[in-house]
Amino acid sequence: MSNTMPTGAPARQRGRHRAATPPSRLARITAGLGTATGGRYRNAVVAASLGLVAVGGGAAASTGHMTPTGATEANGAAAALISATADVKLDFDRSTVASVSKAQVDQQAQAAAAAAKAEILKTQPVNDPTGAQAYASSQLAKYGWGQDQMQALITLWNLESDWTTTATNSSSGAYGIAQALPGNKMDSAGSDWQTNYRTQIDWGLGYIKDRYGSPANALTFHYASGWY
Repeated sequence: MSNTMPTGAPARQRGRHRAATPPSRLARITAGLGTATGGRYRNAVVAASLGLVAVGGGAAASTGHMTPTGATEANGAAAALISATADVKLDFDRSTVASVSKAQVDQQAQAAAAAAKAEILKTQPVNDPTGAQAYASSQLAKYGWGQDQMQALITLWNLESDWTTTATNSSSGAYGIAQALPGNKMDSAGSDWQTNYRTQIDWGLGYIKDRYGSPANALTFHYASGWY
């Protein structure tokens, strides 16, 4: 069988067709310059935009082939081309500065938060049941609970640890106000989990929310099983 196409059949084009991309500002300017000067000075203008050649009245006059009108058009196009490259560079510089500035702000915010936490720990007793309960009360709304859940939480953690930060179960090894087992589970809430009741409470409230839904439900389970 012949592999040639029937006479008169249109030839099939192979390969994918790519959509035309609109010309950039630089391309439009250089193309316009080529039309105005017969293409003779387009390359000179592109070189000028890169800082390689100075295109000016004297340089244009030295060619001996360009009319005053052509020289003016070439100089104008060169200026526009250089302006366009400057605009691109300026946009790049602005985006770079914005990115660096955001990174610096984030870093400074993290440092400030760490410093503030360190200051709190300087004046915060390790074992402070009253302070711990006050902090826990201020956090209930974050978990969608009202103050009606506070009494159940007080009772629950009185049964577990008497709200003592360093409370340790001698038989199981459970640790802290919420009696996490093992205690290093609370590292997910902060590396200072052994001495900071706020970190322990943050972990404990999250645990209650995920497993029981509310302090009241956790207390009910504790009454029935002796643990939670």
